[in-house]
Amino acid sequence: MAGPGVGDRSPDFTLPGVAGHDRRDYQLRQFRGRRVVLAFYPGDFTPGCTKQLCSYRDAFEELEGLDAVVLGISAQDIDSHEGFIEKHGFPFPLLADTDKTVAKMYGILGPLGVKRSVFILDGDGVVRYKHVAALVGVTYKGPETLKAELAKIVESR
Repeated sequence: MAGPGVGDRSPDFTLPGVAGHDRRDYQLRQFRGRRVVLAFYPGDFTPGCTKQLCSYRDAFEELEGLDAVVLGISAQDIDSHEGFIEKHGFPFPLLADTDKTVAKMYGILGPLGVKRSVFILDGDGVVRYKHVAALVGVTYKGPETLKAELAKIVESR
């Protein structure tokens, strides 16, 4: 499955997640009206994923200033996510796609696992930016790319 492309409506989903120590279910549709960064990453506590999510943490205020919600999504469970947040102070929720259903919906499940991917959605839930790594990948799209793509959405209103 290829997943949504730029210009397509993003598939809706509900996943368990955690922000700080607050565990609850997150529905993508609850963020309608705001821009959403879906940051799919291979695993908690891995060097590449830690670097990626820490870069988003460090730019979080700027991303929020562009009316963006950041959601980190990986296949680890809530306990793992909670420990990852506690260790690195992520100010955004981490969602647990333990059976990889959402990764499949977005077309980012490869032979080695979830491909590092970023989807940026506008306030209507339409994909405005998409980047999927060739494999699991250690490189990622940093906050400068996210801010530039979010700014394009802001300017197009």
